Amino acid sequence: MSATPVFTKNAAPPAGPYSQAIKTPTAIYCSGQIPCDAEGNLVEGTIQQKTAACIANLKAVLEEAGSSIEKVVKVNAFLTDMGNFASMNEEYGKWFVHKPARSCVAVKQLPKGVDVEIECIALP
Repeated sequence: MSATPVFTKNAAPPAGPYSQAIKTPTAIYCSGQIPCDAEGNLVEGTIQQKTAACIANLKAVLEEAGSSIEKVVKVNAFLTDMGNFASMNEEYGKWFVHKPARSCVAVKQLPKGVDVEIECIALP
């Protein structure tokens, strides 16, 4: 089975030695996206704004891989404070109207000190 790394300049650059996504014939596995712009600058603001930045990055990566946000089948969300759960969900629901499977977990900390990270798996 072939596995092709995906990179787009329209999303936050990887913060380490990994690909933004890996595309296979059956799925696209997106790495976690944190609230950064395409230049790697952290997005400040509300948890909704930060969630939107994460998902916009995922959308750009998926489009580069020939897929779309509508083809996402599984999402994993990571929050450093479950007090942000409702606010994150509010923004999340605007992007994932088809309601893919999802897990959301609280973690002690995330890269670059952000408070939300989101990863996904999509169909090609």
